[in-house]
Amino acid sequence: MRLPGLLSRNVAATPLDGIDIVLADLDGVVYQGPDAIEHAVEALEQVSASGLRVGYITNNASRTDVQVAEHLSSFGLGVSAPDVVTSPQAAVRMLAGLVPAGSLILVVGGDGLVDELQKGGFSITRTAADGPAAVIQGFSPDVGWKHLAEASFALKNDIPWVATNTDWTIPVSGGIAPGNGTLVSAVHTAVGKLPVVAGKPEVAIFEEAQRRFEAENPLFIGDRLDTDILGANRAGMPVVHVLTGIDRAKQLLAAKENERPQFILQDLRGLFLPYPVTVMSQENSRATVGKASVRLVGNDIQIVKRGDSELDLLRAACAMIWNSGRAIYGLNVPTELYE
Repeated sequence: MRLPGLLSRNVAATPLDGIDIVLADLDGVVYQGPDAIEHAVEALEQVSASGLRVGYITNNASRTDVQVAEHLSSFGLGVSAPDVVTSPQAAVRMLAGLVPAGSLILVVGGDGLVDELQKGGFSITRTAADGPAAVIQGFSPDVGWKHLAEASFALKNDIPWVATNTDWTIPVSGGIAPGNGTLVSAVHTAVGKLPVVAGKPEVAIFEEAQRRFEAENPLFIGDRLDTDILGANRAGMPVVHVLTGIDRAKQLLAAKENERPQFILQDLRGLFLPYPVTVMSQENSRATVGKASVRLVGNDIQIVKRGDSELDLLRAACAMIWNSGRAIYGLNVPTELYE
């Protein structure tokens, strides 16, 4: 198993070197709400023009793959439904291994989930009194108390429960909003059991993508540590963290070992730039990236050289903290590294 995080790199190359497909998260990477993130579309078009395939992975269960492809196409990207891997697709594949074909399934969620269940040959109900064989739950802005209550009523019979994802938050045009994890937690509180989960950070959705695209050397791009980065690391995929979504410098500095990316980029234009080598001092007390250098003295993280790149400074600070083996709360970190 390769080492997680920046320290596994010792050769300057672009993040795209040696890969056969780019797999991109959507919210926080390609778009935020209805709008494309700056530079994302142009960069992804350039990836495609270079001959690499681009696939899109989303935990969002509220829309169908066709609807997602149409949204991406509206930005000028050449995307069709088969290019989109959704958590409902992974969830329905999991469900097929838990209940007989054609079973009646209670759905908590929107069009994306219903569409994939129908493609899978399952029957659908919204009512526990119909005696469903399983419950499947995904995010939709229309999910309310009645839907959660019906799921709770059905699960008292100890039937399988599959969740598309357990994201606590989602980025929308107005800011950060509660995600499917909050809705799953409400049902969990009522029934005292947990679902099996298909979406990030679980590996099922990554396996679905590799199966779909026959990918041998994928690169995943995400914006949040606890789903995107953790999931890609679990799946054994090199991963880019882009600073355009949920998690920014402060969260990266404090990242847990299994939530550390191999690449940190300001935006997707960085895919085409040589990624700087991280150099650790012989005693592992100093990290240098480009012209930026950071050291650990006692409990203090100190900036030795700022260099000419705030991003390289962040990369160096991450490498120093991650390599120290110390918990972030036991270190004094200058606020200028993350504000």
